[in-house]
Amino acid sequence: MKMPIHTPNAPAAIGPYSQAIEVGDLIFVSGQIPVDPATGAFAGDTIELQTHQSLKNLKAILEEAGSGLGKVVKTTVFLRDMNDFAAMNAVYAQYFSEPYPARAAVQVGRLPKDALVEIECVAEV
Repeated sequence: MKMPIHTPNAPAAIGPYSQAIEVGDLIFVSGQIPVDPATGAFAGDTIELQTHQSLKNLKAILEEAGSGLGKVVKTTVFLRDMNDFAAMNAVYAQYFSEPYPARAAVQVGRLPKDALVEIECVAEV
């Protein structure tokens, strides 16, 4: 059975999707852009600030589901510019520890609201 996850501590969905869906022992978190849920605005205009906020949003959703960043098994990072990879990676490393989740990082043509980064994940409950 699919169970939607929603928290006011992360941005509301801006389309017909859930912040996350729990199925069995897994949580599938939708891509999170760097919107600060308190202000509705981007948390900054640098890749570092935007990566921090995207990961804070993931964390809030996972915690609402009774999980956390330590239970993440897979992430996908979408970057507007692959030249931001090293800076994103330095921030990303502050949120995860070994064994690190599996990950893909790709450059895309455009992200919602023209964000610099979007991050989605799959985690254990």
